[in-house]
Amino acid sequence: MPRLPDDPQLFFDVHVFVCCNRRPDGHKRGSCAARASEQLRDYMKVRAKELAIRRIRINAAGCLDRCELGPCAVIYPDGVWYRLESTQDVDAVLERHVLAGERVTDLMLPPE
Repeated sequence: MPRLPDDPQLFFDVHVFVCCNRRPDGHKRGSCAARASEQLRDYMKVRAKELAIRRIRINAAGCLDRCELGPCAVIYPDGVWYRLESTQDVDAVLERHVLAGERVTDLMLPPE
């Protein structure tokens, strides 16, 4: 939904939700936390500060329902989904998507 003229100013310009859902070991869908998403989220928070990115919020999310493709994150207000497997992936998303306004197409999740 587009923002309306009378909407209040956004509190954050960028809001990143990193799935940190944990299922039992061996679950058929897996879980993002079992694939180190919590560590990647923590790294993303530190790296965003190092890069002096202002007005960004990086949150842990419960299940984002894309477990088989995880660890995953979604960035709003853009609504772009990424698979984050390494700190290099996190760097690419922060530097290219957040700072440069590009898309990191090789890390983007399919729409369905």
